[in-house]
Amino acid sequence: SGVMFSLALGLLAAYGLPTTLDLSLYYIISSLCGILAMGNARRATGFLRAGLVSSLAGMGILAAFHWPHYEMDWLGMATLAGASVFNGLASASLALLAQFFLANWLGLTTALQLHEISRPDFPLLQYFLRRAPGTYQHSLQAVNLAEQAAEKIGADALLTRVGGLFHDIGKAANPAFFIENQTPGNLDTHDDMDPGEAARTIIRHVADGLELAQKHHLPHRIRDFITEHHGTLVTRYQFNRAAEQSGKNKTKLNVDDFRYPGPEPRSRETAILMLADGVEARVRAERPKDEEGLAAIVRSVIERCQKESQFDHTSLTQNDLRLISESFVASLRGTFHPRLEYPKDQLDFPTTPLKRGK
Repeated sequence: SGVMFSLALGLLAAYGLPTTLDLSLYYIISSLCGILAMGNARRATGFLRAGLVSSLAGMGILAAFHWPHYEMDWLGMATLAGASVFNGLASASLALLAQFFLANWLGLTTALQLHEISRPDFPLLQYFLRRAPGTYQHSLQAVNLAEQAAEKIGADALLTRVGGLFHDIGKAANPAFFIENQTPGNLDTHDDMDPGEAARTIIRHVADGLELAQKHHLPHRIRDFITEHHGTLVTRYQFNRAAEQSGKNKTKLNVDDFRYPGPEPRSRETAILMLADGVEARVRAERPKDEEGLAAIVRSVIERCQKESQFDHTSLTQNDLRLISESFVASLRGTFHPRLEYPKDQLDFPTTPLKRGK
């Protein structure tokens, strides 16, 4: 789109002037060089680099047209060179400002926004880390899985990574309720609590997360990760406990009381995070001993989501799911590898360093 826009503006800006061809070439070539230099525009320095490259390209075009036909005029050349530098840097500055305002106005998400909100010192991430450190670590693990899987199938890895950082932010509103934030030896599985009430409290973290996202002005695409990472799945642990307690009265049990509000994932990125979130939690809880155990957990999570129609609104294919599964297993293999058991320390006497000979 940037190339087409540059071509159109280059032709229109010089239309009707005596030197239409010369000016059109100047505008088009310098703009195209700036676009190529900018790349994916993930840093503000990318705009500066694009402005400098555009300026140099403009100076080269001016020199190519000026020197063969006119006598050397250093003052005139310096003026043209200065105009070319100003044109390049001014264009880059305007592009940066326009991207910022248009993104906010149209509700778009840019790479610069994603990099800014994923900084460790971003206030919402600091709040998350202080309030719910266990959930924060879980999010980092899920992000590692999701980002690599996104790269494998050609999805937006940056968006997946940043969305994954914030997907469970709502747990910071009630961190002690979630087991990953509880201290070892004092775990509360809420077995003494009504399963329906426990399910409502767990499901509430989605609404709490959305409220925090709105308060801190997170982009809409990031909010999608908060609302879609559980889709319309059921909190099975609480539902199964309720079914056990109901005995013969299971017909009175409403499964929708234990279901997340959704919606189901509407992009490949949020679907990948849903899978990574479920896989990371299952692996951390079950601690499989070998790669076959890891693969079985990954398959189980994918099959459950497929069975409950969570991917109907995404463009994920069976080949994508196969690649995601392979990526998860490869990542988990390096994370949950077996460790050596150290022998008991037999060094039970003080030691003194050897003295060097004089």
